[in-house]
Amino acid sequence: MSDAIDHDTLYRLAEAQAGYFTAKQALDAGMARTTLRHHARPHGRFARVRPGLYRIRHFPSTPHEHVMAAWLPLRDVPAVVSHESALELYELSDVIPRAIHLTVPRSRRGQRPRLGVRLHTPARPAEPGAIRTVNGMPVTSPEDSIVDSLEAGTGPDQIELAADQALERGLTTPRRLRAAAAGRPARVRHFIDRVLDRVAA
Repeated sequence: MSDAIDHDTLYRLAEAQAGYFTAKQALDAGMARTTLRHHARPHGRFARVRPGLYRIRHFPSTPHEHVMAAWLPLRDVPAVVSHESALELYELSDVIPRAIHLTVPRSRRGQRPRLGVRLHTPARPAEPGAIRTVNGMPVTSPEDSIVDSLEAGTGPDQIELAADQALERGLTTPRRLRAAAAGRPARVRHFIDRVLDRVAA
């Protein structure tokens, strides 16, 4: 594969990922390791963000690229954007996450710590049908994101706002919210019940 084709292939891949790509993706796309190193030099085509993660230099910024940069190296684990970071992607509530929240299978809980990333390993993984794709990333459903955030300690005002917005925009339903809260601690179930009772009143 020629260098020109390497760049075309890689650009199309990175374009769907806010300009980011992993070293593995570059190699899988046919780029030689020496070519990757060459273009990751200062002022080269690529910026090396951290080991194994690169970005097309001067690629336009996007509002949620920081979430993509955190998720991409863990995409094969597989990781799913969750909790407050999922609320951020859905634009639910006014919460500003202090870290990027990702959920990984409990069997993969030995992942090394990553700066600015909080990994969750729930006892029961999300059902495959409960995962959505938002901005090219797998994200827990709106109802799971709300309930997960509530259980993890997000402020009740933000949870109530997120639930109101999700219901108003048709992103979830009272039935799905109650189902997501089932099996959670009593305080979580009771809070969701109170929110839905108020909405129905």
